[in-house]
Amino acid sequence: MRGSIGSMLLDRLRHIGVSRIYGVPGDYNLEFLELIERTPGITFIGTCNELNAAYAADGDARLAGIGAVLVTYGVGDLSALSAVAGACAEGVPVVVISGMPPWHAIQSRALVHHTLADGNYDNVMTCYQQFVAATARLHPASAVAETDRVLHAVQTLRRPVYIQFPSDICYVEVDVPAPLPAALMSDPRLVSRAADRVVQRIRQARQPVVLVDGMVRQYGLAERVQQLCAQYGIPYAALSTARTIMPESGREWLGAYGGRASAPHVADYVQGADCVIGLGIRFVDSTSGYFSQQVGSDALVDIQPFSLTCDGENFQGMTAPDLLDAVLQKLAALPHARARLPLQPAPVAAPATQAWEQAAFWPRVEAFLRPGDVVVADNGSSMVAMLQARLPAGCSLLVQPVWAAIGYSLPACLGACLAAPHRRHVLFIGDGSFQMTAQELSTLLRHGCNVTIFLINNGGYTIERMILGPQAAYNDIANWDYARLPAAFGPDAVPLSLKVDSVAELDVALEQAGRHQGIAFVEVGFTPMDAPPAMATMGAAVRRYDYGIETPDQI
Repeated sequence: MRGSIGSMLLDRLRHIGVSRIYGVPGDYNLEFLELIERTPGITFIGTCNELNAAYAADGDARLAGIGAVLVTYGVGDLSALSAVAGACAEGVPVVVISGMPPWHAIQSRALVHHTLADGNYDNVMTCYQQFVAATARLHPASAVAETDRVLHAVQTLRRPVYIQFPSDICYVEVDVPAPLPAALMSDPRLVSRAADRVVQRIRQARQPVVLVDGMVRQYGLAERVQQLCAQYGIPYAALSTARTIMPESGREWLGAYGGRASAPHVADYVQGADCVIGLGIRFVDSTSGYFSQQVGSDALVDIQPFSLTCDGENFQGMTAPDLLDAVLQKLAALPHARARLPLQPAPVAAPATQAWEQAAFWPRVEAFLRPGDVVVADNGSSMVAMLQARLPAGCSLLVQPVWAAIGYSLPACLGACLAAPHRRHVLFIGDGSFQMTAQELSTLLRHGCNVTIFLINNGGYTIERMILGPQAAYNDIANWDYARLPAAFGPDAVPLSLKVDSVAELDVALEQAGRHQGIAFVEVGFTPMDAPPAMATMGAAVRRYDYGIETPDQI
């Protein structure tokens, strides 16, 4: 079948599940945008800048499975790159399409705008190659094969990919075969041997546990893992990168694990486990209580996307889904000797307080959350509090603990809202984070998203104050009149905008926001050092690790 290169690319994007492309128009991508406008089943979502577009695609992909972003060459590429690197670090599949100068300019090394005016058209590609799973520059002679190669990579490796699309080839016609399924075949012999090893370890274990990381979201493994844990009565715990991927209630749910940052019963159980089935585990500083994890090397059964390491032997040539399927099949044929589950401690209610501080705020907003909500929390007080919270059944928590870019959550919430418009979204973001990407509030209003935003106004970077400089001017920021911004950013919308400075005002605001459809914006004011208790502990750990000091007055 004959078709244009632009139509081929859009058809293949739709084939792998892309229905929204976020981005900013630029003169090198306008013809492709014209084609998107006329193509059913795929919509362009304009954002305020390319960084926010890539964050939105990340948030969309975490709920919908895959995201896409369209930029223009050079300036747009590099504006989006930090967000693309974050998606790479967190294992989020995003397709980045860059409209670049025409082929005749590339071949003649023309000195055009959005370049360094030195005839070099490879430097941007070199930048992206550090942060994506595959790259391609489309040419009529190889456009279909290159597109299929790159889209195969995003589906199998579940990380970002990057496509440069010269502006003058959008309507060039080529032969377009039907897309092939992106299937990776495991070696059945190796899968069987590896599964035997895992089953043996499970059956011999006195105290087994499953540790869940982001790989379970990346590869859609939650149902398999839940079946494994239920079948043998194995408790599971989740790192902060995997919260809410698995149900956080029931007999098998042990709790959140992060080394010394874990609840005592979780830390003790993992430390005492003689069989720790790690699913894509990476012990990063921010997910391990600053490398305080205690998992015996002999206990770890390390399942990665394409390998197993167990008892000193490494198995390649398999996928994690195939391995788990084989483990489940082999276990089903054996007697179900259930492991003894640990006793869950009774939840400790937060002490009731009427003093206006975060100790009163977080329990109240936790009670505000409903089953099925999408909860988005930015790095800082918001993420620390939500990682400690008991979320209702069916909630999805979107956080970015590895890349940890402040400002991520607001545009990511836009992508999540458009990926799941039937769900209520609740965003928690600090004032410093908000100032990074505040423009995207206008896009949330433009699309009528159903989101309640809690703006935590501490008058600066509280997370940094907890590390160093509690009173330092470098941690101060301009104090905007945040509650008036929704009306300025969306004059045609009717947002609910409130300002809260007391427990009584908060209770009224929560009742109003709970009844409101659309944007509800609640600015909540606190003193600069008011934060969840875990923030001080985290600040001390960062201070020791980064600077080798116990208290700020040592320097």
